[in-house]
Amino acid sequence: MNKIQDVQQQLNQHGYHWLVTGAAGFIGSNLVEALLKLNQRVTGLDNFATGHQHNLDQVRALVGEAAWSNFTFLNADIRSPDDCARACQGVDFVLHQAALGSVPRSIANPQLTNETNINGFLNMLVAARDAKVKRFVYAASSSTYGDHPDLPKVEDRIGKPLSPYAVTKYVNELYADVFGRTYGMESIGLRYFNVFGPRQDPNGAYAAVIPKWVMALIRNEELRINGDGETSRDFCYIDNVVQANLLAAMSDSEAANQVYNVALNDRTSLNQLHAMMAGLLAARFPHVAAHKPTYVDFRKGDVRHSQADIGKAARLLGYAPTHRIGEGLKEAMDWYVDNLPR
Repeated sequence: MNKIQDVQQQLNQHGYHWLVTGAAGFIGSNLVEALLKLNQRVTGLDNFATGHQHNLDQVRALVGEAAWSNFTFLNADIRSPDDCARACQGVDFVLHQAALGSVPRSIANPQLTNETNINGFLNMLVAARDAKVKRFVYAASSSTYGDHPDLPKVEDRIGKPLSPYAVTKYVNELYADVFGRTYGMESIGLRYFNVFGPRQDPNGAYAAVIPKWVMALIRNEELRINGDGETSRDFCYIDNVVQANLLAAMSDSEAANQVYNVALNDRTSLNQLHAMMAGLLAARFPHVAAHKPTYVDFRKGDVRHSQADIGKAARLLGYAPTHRIGEGLKEAMDWYVDNLPR
């Protein structure tokens, strides 16, 4: 039995109370789904700034009414200390996903990004400390590596941030570390690398690249690639992220108060990604075979290449990704085709 199977067995035998912030979002709703399927009690918090009710509706349909009865939803905002305190009451574990993502959004509105990602994060830390939660697991970011040139990225070697968003995610790590040293609070930060999968929003100016491209390919619309297409990323399927969160929450204390990369230790260029997606869609949408992307200027604040060393997560958390990018794309594509607007 591997580590995640052991954790799943533990959870099936012992019910805990979990708080998932950003519960109506992409990652948050997948965490809610996984926990409810493991017979856990879950409180979800969201203000619908970027999350959607239809994500929660889909989770409800997938888990069934019996499991859904273990879910409580709070329409609340992490920028409110009172909302955070109310949400943390009686909670064993916090999985903090609520944030304003996107490098371009942070460049356009650094104050709002700071208010949510730093002030909101601090509110959650204080509330979790006061509620004496067992473990505070939070969404960190690969953007923290900034301009550090080394590949693959190793947790203890970072550069200067390249965007306001990256600054906020680094400050999260600093605050979590200080709360561990000052108050004895256990936390774990998970540096996500380009997560994708079902329930990821394809709409809006700051939509993630994979669902946005799927919609463009299906509709035979213009698909823009920033730069020459050789920019590369370590794309990580959502199931790997769910695994990492469960492992982080349930790991031994020696693993706490640290940050971990969550990815594959792999690199896929944007050109390769376009070709893989077109290949998966061409059988159902023949026009995709002839689709050509449009190349535009590089985007401000973006790093050229990204790849994660996942040795630390494997060693201390037992993290073992179940989906490479090809497997993740195959699983996600059916959902994208069925759920993305035509």
